[in-house]
Amino acid sequence: MTNHSANAHWDIFCTVVDNYGDIGVTWRLAKQLADEYQLAINLWVDDLNSFQFILPQLDINQLQQCHQGVNIIKWDKPLSTPWVPGAVLIEAFACELPNEIMAATANIKPFPQWVNLEYLSAEAWIDDCHGLQSPVKNGVKKHFFFPGFSKKSGGLICEHSLFEQRQQWQSEPCNRQAYFDSLGINDIGRDDVVVSLFSYESNAIKALCQQLAEGTTLTNLLVPKGRALSSVAAGLGIELPQFEQTQQVIRGNLQVHLLPMQNQEQYDRLLWSCDFNIVRGEDSFLRAQWAARPFIWHIYQQEEDAHIEKLGAFMQRYCQQLSPALANAWQALNLAFNQADAEAFSQAWQTLIVDWPQLTQHAKVWPKYAINDADLANRLVQMLKNG
Repeated sequence: MTNHSANAHWDIFCTVVDNYGDIGVTWRLAKQLADEYQLAINLWVDDLNSFQFILPQLDINQLQQCHQGVNIIKWDKPLSTPWVPGAVLIEAFACELPNEIMAATANIKPFPQWVNLEYLSAEAWIDDCHGLQSPVKNGVKKHFFFPGFSKKSGGLICEHSLFEQRQQWQSEPCNRQAYFDSLGINDIGRDDVVVSLFSYESNAIKALCQQLAEGTTLTNLLVPKGRALSSVAAGLGIELPQFEQTQQVIRGNLQVHLLPMQNQEQYDRLLWSCDFNIVRGEDSFLRAQWAARPFIWHIYQQEEDAHIEKLGAFMQRYCQQLSPALANAWQALNLAFNQADAEAFSQAWQTLIVDWPQLTQHAKVWPKYAINDADLANRLVQMLKNG
C-alpha cells in the first residue's frame, strides 16, 4: 500500500470526556494548526452533541463538515468515513484508536508519525517522559507528547496573537461593557467586581455566595450553564428549577447572573472581562491563566486523590513569585474549593482579599513566564519536523 506525501493532512482523534474538556483542548489545537501553520487537519470526534456546545454552528447530523479551516468528522465505530493515512496521526489523551487504524500498521509503510497527546500537568516527571517513543505493533512507534510549564515539556496551547488581543481588550473598559450588554446584562457598573464561575459541584460554592453577599463591595457572579448550577442554587437558598428559569438573583451585595453556554471565543472574553475566575478541567484552566486574572482551579477529580497531587504541583509552580503569606492563602483557597471545605474556603477568602492587588499583579505577569518562549503547537510541529 502506498504512503502519503510529506505535505499530507494530519488526523486528530478525540474521545469526548467530561462533556467539554477533551474536545475543548483538541479543538483549540486543531484551529491553531490550521490557521497558523496552514496544515490540513481532520478532527475526528465521537460526540458531536457535546462538541456543539462550544461550536454552536456544528451540524450534529453531518458526517463531515468544515469549520474555521478544520475538517470535522464524526467518529463512529466502526468508521463510517474511511480513514486515509496522512502525515501525522494524533490520539488525544490516550483515546483508543479505531480498529481500522490499528490493522493498517501492518500494510502502510512508512506509517504516519504517531503522537499520543497527553493531559497537561505541572508535575516534574513529565519532563523525562516528553518526546519518548514507544513501539506499538508491526514496527510502528509513537511519540508521547506531554504539555507542561517547563522548557523541556510540550508547552501550552496559546495562539500567537492571543496576549496582544487580550491586552487590547482589557485596556478599553468599553469592551467589557459591550460584552455584558451582548449577554443582556446592563446593570454592572464600571467599578463593580465581577467573578465568573464555571466549575464542578462543590459545597465551597455556598461559602463563596455567602462571602460575596456579605462583602462590602457589590459583586456580580456570572455563571454559564453547567454542573455548578445546583451548588449555586443551594448557596442562594432556592430550588434549581427556579434558578434556571431566572436571569438574575440578588442576595445582599451579590448579584448572580445565569449565562447561556459560551463558545470558546465568547468564553475567553468572559474570562478577560472578570476580576476573578473560577474554572474547571484543563482548557478553561489554561484560558484563565491567559486572561491575566486571579483564579481558582477546580481540577477534575480522580481516584485516591491523585488530582490533589497534580493541583499541588501546579500551585507550587504558580506561587514561586508570590510572598509566602499570599502563596499560602491562594493555595488554601484552591484546596478548600477542591475538597469542598466550606469553612476553610471562607477563612482563605477573607485572608486573600487583603492582598488582592498583589495577587492581581502576579496574574498579569504570569502568562509570559508560563509560556516559556514557545507554545504547544510550535513545539509539536518542531518535534515532528525533527523526526
